Amino acid sequence: MIPYLLKKATIFLISLFTITTLTFFLMHAIPGDPFVQDKAIPEEILKAMHKHYGLDQPLYIQYGKYLKGVLTFELGPSFKYEGRKVNEIISEGFPVSFCLGLEALCIAVFGGLALGSIASLNHLKWQDHLTMVIAVIGISVPSFILASFLQYFLAMKLNFLPVARWGSFSQTLMPAISLSALPMAFIARLTRANMVEVMQQDYIQTAKSKGLNSFQMIFSHVARNALLPVITYLGPLTATVLTGSFAIEKIFGIPGLGQWFVTSITNRDYTVIMGTTIFYSAILMLCIFLVDLLYCWIDPRIDLYDG
Repeated sequence: MIPYLLKKATIFLISLFTITTLTFFLMHAIPGDPFVQDKAIPEEILKAMHKHYGLDQPLYIQYGKYLKGVLTFELGPSFKYEGRKVNEIISEGFPVSFCLGLEALCIAVFGGLALGSIASLNHLKWQDHLTMVIAVIGISVPSFILASFLQYFLAMKLNFLPVARWGSFSQTLMPAISLSALPMAFIARLTRANMVEVMQQDYIQTAKSKGLNSFQMIFSHVARNALLPVITYLGPLTATVLTGSFAIEKIFGIPGLGQWFVTSITNRDYTVIMGTTIFYSAILMLCIFLVDLLYCWIDPRIDLYDG
């Protein structure tokens, strides 16, 4: 286990270093000035701002300082919001996105597994066709369209849920459902396809002939083998959902990390762009590592030391 962890830690550090380097130089390769956007700024003020943020120094010195900041978890000040640091923006936005994403992830996983299981156990019957129609709709309809639809009917017409904002549990339901619809539909299709394939295997037919009931057969034999592709999908999905969705956060007025990230792009707030990109990459790699561990727990035949 220790050699495997050391190998993964090495890959993690190399990947993070590569992402940090590419992000830094790509930001500085963008034409224009982060402080000059809609209106001109006097040359003296522009030089003072460059000196204040260290942009007047050679690029290799700026790069060295930024690498040092990443290693010490200090991602620098925001260019747009005076007196605010990138660490503060991430610590403010990520918990909101995390709570929303965790709720959406639970809906997507449990809902997708339930729909997929129902469809596979009733293969080619009306239940199967109905669940697959629901899955196709979930994949086809964009999340922002579904969010607007839910707002119109559940909030404005039925007055059942709050239209927007963030704070209470009722305010999280519509954004969580909107965010979970596509991954839930995808998980349902993956689960159905894999369970149908597994249930046609010889050892499943043997289990049936031995008199195992459907509950024992599904949870003891089918589920573990059918869930591996679903878990593969959960790695990047978890990172994406937990770090926020700009469209959903914008529609519902949620102050999450996704909204900060996209706003920083329009503001050309380079340090926020780089900081959130590095943070997102670290979360993504951590989720992929946890997926590898889940593989071994679900299927003991998988060896951590292979490859």
